[in-house]
Amino acid sequence: MWYYVTKRILATLPVMGVVAVIVFLLLRLSPGDPAAIIAGDDATSEDIAKIREHLGLDRPLLTQFVRWIGQLATGDFGNSIYLERPVLGLIMERVEPTLALSVTTIIFAVVLAVPIGVLAAWRAGTWIDQAIMALSVLAFSVPVFLIGYGLVIGFSLTLELLPVQGFVSLSEDPVAFFRHLVLPTVALGLVYTALIARITRATMLETLNEDFIRTARAKGLGEPRVLILHSLKNASVPIVTTIGTGIALLIGGVVVTESVFAVPGIGRLTIDAVMQRDYPVIQGVILVVAGVYVLVNLLIDLTYSLLDPRIRY
Repeated sequence: MWYYVTKRILATLPVMGVVAVIVFLLLRLSPGDPAAIIAGDDATSEDIAKIREHLGLDRPLLTQFVRWIGQLATGDFGNSIYLERPVLGLIMERVEPTLALSVTTIIFAVVLAVPIGVLAAWRAGTWIDQAIMALSVLAFSVPVFLIGYGLVIGFSLTLELLPVQGFVSLSEDPVAFFRHLVLPTVALGLVYTALIARITRATMLETLNEDFIRTARAKGLGEPRVLILHSLKNASVPIVTTIGTGIALLIGGVVVTESVFAVPGIGRLTIDAVMQRDYPVIQGVILVVAGVYVLVNLLIDLTYSLLDPRIRY
């Protein structure tokens, strides 16, 4: 087990190395002079020269890369050009809203998707199955921002039940914290729910046709026990894999969702950095998100042996 964990951790190092190279070249190989783009149309040659010196663009490419990697190794992601603050500090300030939205979305999606996926497989071919799959296709096809605007119009502007936008820290007001997260969670979670529900149904259909399921039913076991303890448990590995790989979909959706609901998270920070061409912030966010995604996939792999005893590392 520990040998496998160590091996997987070491395997992530080349992946993060490739990501670091791409992120580094993102600024250097972008069309035009990055310093001139950042400075704006009214900047003088002296202003552009100062920005180039600030970003280290006046040095050889290899020297820039070695210096940049050295800074990353010490936890220095550079400073924001416009805010003139450390990038890592800006990211840490935005972690709570993004983490809260991501966790509530995953919980909402899994709690909703797995039961309806099991129900669709159990009632395969009936109107229940067809209705669930039709709703899943609809939820997966509609863009997140349209769902978000629809929820705002319905529950905030018309019914006035929930806040339109914003975020309140859990430590400040727990009730307001959850009230502000309801609409963003549902808007982002519906797409994620549709994906998990379809995979759950497909894997459950395959498992329900296995011999051990027929044997369990022949022994007189109740249907809930057959579905949960036998079928769902054996179908859990593909479902967990989908949950892990769906993190990429979740990360992309967070950017849009935070913009729609004005949540001051990492997604909103990314949008602002792109609009302002704040390259150090963009680089820092990409590196952090890539590291989180690699870590999530490692954790998903490690859960396989817990779900299926036949898997050995």
